[in-house]
Amino acid sequence: MGASAAFHLAEAGVSVVLLERGALAGGSTSKAAGGVRANFSDPLNIALGARSLDLLADFESRPGAPIDLHRPGYLFLLSTQEQMSDFEAATALQQSMGLPTRMIDAAEIRALNPLVNVDDLLGGAFSPTDGHCTPEAVVHGYAAGARRHGAVVITDVEVVGITLSGNDIRSVQTTAGEIETDVVLCCAGAWSPTVAAMVGVELPVTPYRREIAITEPLPAGEPWASLPAALPMTIDATTSFYHHREGPALLMGFSDPSTAPGFDLSRDPAFADGLGERIAGRAPAILDLGIASGWAGLYEVTPDHNALLGESRSISRFLYATGFSGHGFLQGPAIGEWLRDRVMGRTPAIDVAALDVERFASGQLRPERHVV
Repeated sequence: MGASAAFHLAEAGVSVVLLERGALAGGSTSKAAGGVRANFSDPLNIALGARSLDLLADFESRPGAPIDLHRPGYLFLLSTQEQMSDFEAATALQQSMGLPTRMIDAAEIRALNPLVNVDDLLGGAFSPTDGHCTPEAVVHGYAAGARRHGAVVITDVEVVGITLSGNDIRSVQTTAGEIETDVVLCCAGAWSPTVAAMVGVELPVTPYRREIAITEPLPAGEPWASLPAALPMTIDATTSFYHHREGPALLMGFSDPSTAPGFDLSRDPAFADGLGERIAGRAPAILDLGIASGWAGLYEVTPDHNALLGESRSISRFLYATGFSGHGFLQGPAIGEWLRDRVMGRTPAIDVAALDVERFASGQLRPERHVV
């Protein structure tokens, strides 16, 4: 979010300083699975995802960096009638917005991903233009592009305070000194509430640990030899188990609903057993692969699993983009455009007013159902 906003603002001629507490992409972004999609239930998320996909497709020319973008599609596996009805409605909505998403049967699921056990599936939802890319490459590409347009990017510096004069921002206090500014963009992911609290703004964002595993390289022989090179990002809607190709291996994970909130990034010793149970039921051949590596990262979750996008109504020019509940990386390109337009007083191409944090006070929640 921050790197995208810095690039889009600097490209438009705005003076920008991007502050990063550690290394670029060193928070949640580099630990993401890298999925990029427009397959959502909320029309705003569909629009933001679709716009971001367009920007990612053009990334090598603007800002100008390779990001290893693959677009083999997203495949949701559906085993209940409730899931079928939900995705049928979402598919119709996506099609009305110009996307090629379609419902498919068990035979097509097997053709797209021969690893999947389809015995208990009622069908699937396939969005062929979705895919995955390398998260840290996107961050570094945006940061380098921002620098070329005159932005200042400072790493290993922490924001420790924001100075106000009345309700107006005057400066940002950091461990490297003071930066005078009257505009602050809060794009700190799971750590956003700490930054927002510096100006008395409450952002209902809760961190949850999520883990990812990478298998050893796929062996020769079946079923691996006939596995499609364009293997979709495949997600079991019932168990949240997902997997996609990652170079010569597979990347996989799942969301454990019993995980306690917090910033703990230690590996859960029970993760492997939980992952194995889900693999055994949905793609048992993967059990033959060894695990080469893995890590844990943070989801920044809001009460309705939808983003917080807006500008404070009490503090002048304090903007926030956080709480994406697992779909922040994939929406980063479009959010950078939205932040640019909001800062510059332009009318954004996508109206995200319904995602303002004030929705929680008014009770107008906006649940996103297609989260992992």
